[in-house]
Amino acid sequence: MTNTKYIFVTGGVTSSLGKGIIAASLAKLLQARGYRTTIQKLDPYINVDPGTLNPYEHGECYVTDDGAETDLDLGHYERFLNVPTSQANNVTTGRIYQSVIEKERRGEFLGKTVQVVPHITNEIKERIQILGNSGNYDIVITEIGGTVGDIESLPYIESVRQLLWELGEHNGMVIHLTLVPYLSAAGELKTKPTQHSVKTLMESGIKADVLVCRTEHELSEELRHKLALFCNVKREAVIQSIDAKTIYDVPNLMLQEGLDSVVLKKLDLIEEEAPNLTSWNQFLKKLKNPKHTVTIGLVGKYVELQDSYKSILEAFIHAGAENEIKVNVESIHSEHITEKTIAGKFKNLDGILVAPGFGDRGIEGKIKAVQYAREHNVPFLGICLGMQMAVIEFSRNVLGLDSANSTEMNPKTASPVINLMEAQKNIENKGGTMRLGAWECELKAGSKVHDIYGHDMILERHRHRYEFNNDYKEKIEAEGLIATGLNPKTGLVEIVELPSHPWFVGVQYHPEYKSTVANPHPLFVAFVKAALVFAEKKQNATLA
Repeated sequence: MTNTKYIFVTGGVTSSLGKGIIAASLAKLLQARGYRTTIQKLDPYINVDPGTLNPYEHGECYVTDDGAETDLDLGHYERFLNVPTSQANNVTTGRIYQSVIEKERRGEFLGKTVQVVPHITNEIKERIQILGNSGNYDIVITEIGGTVGDIESLPYIESVRQLLWELGEHNGMVIHLTLVPYLSAAGELKTKPTQHSVKTLMESGIKADVLVCRTEHELSEELRHKLALFCNVKREAVIQSIDAKTIYDVPNLMLQEGLDSVVLKKLDLIEEEAPNLTSWNQFLKKLKNPKHTVTIGLVGKYVELQDSYKSILEAFIHAGAENEIKVNVESIHSEHITEKTIAGKFKNLDGILVAPGFGDRGIEGKIKAVQYAREHNVPFLGICLGMQMAVIEFSRNVLGLDSANSTEMNPKTASPVINLMEAQKNIENKGGTMRLGAWECELKAGSKVHDIYGHDMILERHRHRYEFNNDYKEKIEAEGLIATGLNPKTGLVEIVELPSHPWFVGVQYHPEYKSTVANPHPLFVAFVKAALVFAEKKQNATLA
């Protein structure tokens, strides 16, 4: 048995209150006090992972170094803590039941009737403790998806109840995130939804140790006292979480509220010095005091839901702060890009990013966006499908291969410049079967990307089935689109760039997954810098 402490974060009243941000902020404060801290997410849905979910359903699918397709909250964990997550940091009901059923089929339960209690709950408890038992962490924060009272969440809540009893006093605690709504007609904040939410939690045998109250208005002392009294928590454990201008303000707001101090006291841990947030606050200072502004077009087909491209948007925040540039991201739906609309949509842009995605919807709009960036010398970054669109556009409009396409969009294309990876050809199941996780990429000396990274070899995360068709590599390179990053073992083209263009880079991997507050991704930093150069040239030309 390790000495790891466990913190469970539950939610009530409504979803989307920001459990992930509260968990990440608390973890940041504990990490800044010197405690080795990690976070994991328990998701109640029956999908084995979010890999087969449409982004409209659940936001982006985040990918870890070891190839786990996970909830987007793991992205927040990494961006705040600057510590990689893994398969062990995300658990779903689908994975739990899959594991238990496989054990039953193998005869591991010795003829017993397999039930939610104890078999499902035991599996959940084992998963919760994997990180804690590794010896790598002092504190494990576990975020439970959904809201208390949901049928889907009941096995998780019961597992937490059992685990708190097994861990004993001072080794585990529960933070309950809830909503204190403001009724404008009455002109007051209402505590009743929180009281009912806490009551529902207590009916499951769990007492909240800390209440974190999401609110649009300041909580009065009287209201805090009322919540403490009726929800059976200490007064100092009623924590206000007021709406913030940026999620990166939340650790400081939680520090002001004393969340970390309350937690350390409950867990019987030493509170020696205040958290060291020097570098975090330097980032915030640069973020809030930009010296320049650029506008970058994000061309995608899930732009209606911001969470679909969460990591890309956050990477722009990190890169913007690093450059002391405010990055305005303009979402452009690729289905709405036509010959008639493109000039109007793109004329005010200082950079164009063509986003990842799957399927043929909106593809021609993405290709037109690439063409506009190439022909008008606008800084361009293509990610995954965005890189593939750059190869198709170049093949059609420069090489003259009018039928150039991906076999994903047209299996019978005469010019399959993007093709299904060899290893993918006999795969039938969709879930967890793509090229996933971190893979090596060797950079070509003297290339733009080599200068940007400053290394010969890099390690980046992937999520794709289709690849650059090397049968066309010689032709494409002869016309000027150069493969400047290759997988050293397979020869797979990972990066293409156009040396004749001021800044034109396409990458098969997802650089946005590795951008954090402490380490903004170098590609995004360079792209934002190039956008500023372009913006200043435009301005100078206008003045002239």
